[in-house]
Amino acid sequence: MTETISYKHIIIGVDLSEDCPIVIQRAAGIARVCNAKLTIAHVLEPIAFAYGGDMPVDLSGVQEQQVQKAEAELAQLAASSPYPIQQRHVLVGQPAAELHYLAEQESADLIVVGSHGRKGFSLLLGSTPNSVLHGATCDVLAVLVKKQSAES
Repeated sequence: MTETISYKHIIIGVDLSEDCPIVIQRAAGIARVCNAKLTIAHVLEPIAFAYGGDMPVDLSGVQEQQVQKAEAELAQLAASSPYPIQQRHVLVGQPAAELHYLAEQESADLIVVGSHGRKGFSLLLGSTPNSVLHGATCDVLAVLVKKQSAES
């Protein structure tokens, strides 16, 4: 017996790199086939984490600038999507945890993220797609985005 897989709400987790259009195109293709709602999200790590939290400096203005820049970039990506993106989210926190939380809050049934297909040490240390996979309460699709080498 064959079961048809159909998604209703897909979240695209992007890192705002030049590979984002590939990930968005893959998610948009699935959304089109399933007639699913499409949401795009980017997660910023809190600035305090980057500096160890020991600095007696108020970095909230810098964090707000990062959020505004990310919102502008998400708007551009959403505008260039081949399928309508209905929601955009810029979140601050740990990427996998924030994407899991957003998927639960939005009743998403698929999270799509890009993966560079790292091996060896990078794989052992963990990657965002791997972290998103573990602990997700819905399906996760890691879209392989390889850098084009100068030889190809």
